[in-house]
Order: sequence, then structure tokens, then C-alpha cells
Amino acid sequence: MSRWLVSNVPGLLLLLGLIVVIVGTSIGLQAYLRHRSFHVKSDATKFIPVMATVFAFSAGFLINNLWGQINTADAKIRDEGAAGVQLARDLAAFDKPDQDRLRQSLLEYQRAAEAEWSLSVQGQSSPAASDALWRVYETYGKVEANTAFQKTLLSTSFANLDKVSQARSERVFTAATDSGPPWSVWAVIFLLGGLIMGWSIVFGVTDAQVRFPVVATAGALVAGQVFLILQLSHPYVGEIGTSPEPLLEVIRVLTAPSP
Repeated sequence: MSRWLVSNVPGLLLLLGLIVVIVGTSIGLQAYLRHRSFHVKSDATKFIPVMATVFAFSAGFLINNLWGQINTADAKIRDEGAAGVQLARDLAAFDKPDQDRLRQSLLEYQRAAEAEWSLSVQGQSSPAASDALWRVYETYGKVEANTAFQKTLLSTSFANLDKVSQARSERVFTAATDSGPPWSVWAVIFLLGGLIMGWSIVFGVTDAQVRFPVVATAGALVAGQVFLILQLSHPYVGEIGTSPEPLLEVIRVLTAPSP
């Protein structure tokens, strides 16, 4: 569900929707209780900051861990792109026929990998990308290295190709197994957020002029935290997720005019 929301609903619209739902429901419930002349005067208001602190700490801890996953995914896709760019630049060391075959093979794979990126939203991989990667290995295996320099670069190219293959495998596996935070984490987040909103409504301030703004502010804060958790839950999906820009850079290098 969280993957679908992040991948299909624009970020701003999702944030506004969460604010409207949480704040609107809270204010509506408070207005209903006020209409029924239901309000509890109690020292329980002293516990609201404590619960807010616990909620902020729990959500912040989760957000920090999810942000770490995004950074890890960013680092891996940059490594994959860097290895691809190095492969493209090392083509100049080989004979012209080998250069042309390698460039075409690498270009086919990179375009297949770029097309595969959109499938990661559904946690899927592309057989076409796997086949294209295998053809790259075959093409490098047919290269005739006639000099010591070419032999060295051919060995280096195989090492970089292994890096590309490993990075893609990790990216595909991560996307396939990515289901976001487990239900138990969401249960805790909604429990703490619900307690904050419930106590703000029932045990909140007695001044009628600031009662609704206080509840609306608390609701907006809870909605903001839930929005951040949603956006950071899936490393390859959403506006905060990892970008395929390093893969596109490899394509630009491969298609750039020869000097």
C-alpha cells in the first residue's frame, strides 16, 4: 500500500491529503465533543509533551534509518554508474572493430537497465537487461588484446563489468524484497500519533480561541512525520528515492562523439 501511494500520488498532493485527513478528522471530532459540551479538565495535559517527545523520538529514529537506506542505494547506483563510465572510457584502448562492438553492446545493456528502472516500482526486474548484460560479457570475451596495455585494460574492464553486474543484482534484489516498514512499525507510529491527537482533543487547552489551532498544529506535525516515513520507505520509489541519473550518464558518455 505504501509503495503504491508513493509511486502513484505526487508528493505535495500526498502531504496535503494526509494533513486534510488527520487535521480534518481531529477538528471534526473536537467540534463534535465541544457541541456535546464534553471537555475534561485534568492535569493529564502535562503528559502531552511527554507523548509528543516519545513520538518524535520514535519517528525520528525510523526516519534516520530509512534515510540511511536511501543513502546506501544512492551510493550503490553511483558506483554502478562510475563503473559503467569507466568501461565506456576504456573502449578507446581497443582496436576499432572491437570498440564498435563493445560500444553497441554496452549501449544496449545501459538502455535496458534504464528501462528496467521503472519496473522496480513494482519490485520486478527485466529479462531483457539480464540478456543484454550477458551479451556484454560475451562481447568482451571476443576482444583480441594485442598489446600489454590492451590486456591490462581488458582485465580492468572485466573487473568493472563485474562491479556493474553485482550492483545491478543488489539493486534488483533490494527492489524485489522492498516492502517498506513492517506492520508492527506502522502500528506503533499510528498508536503514538493517535494518542497525541486524542489527548490533545480531550485534555487540550481550555481556551476556545486557541483550541482548534493547537489541535490543527498537532495534526499537521503528525501528518508531516507520516509523510516523511512514507517517502523514505522505498529507496527506488518516490521523489526522495534514488535517481537513475548515473545510468543515464553512462548512456551520454557512450553516445558522445569521439574526440
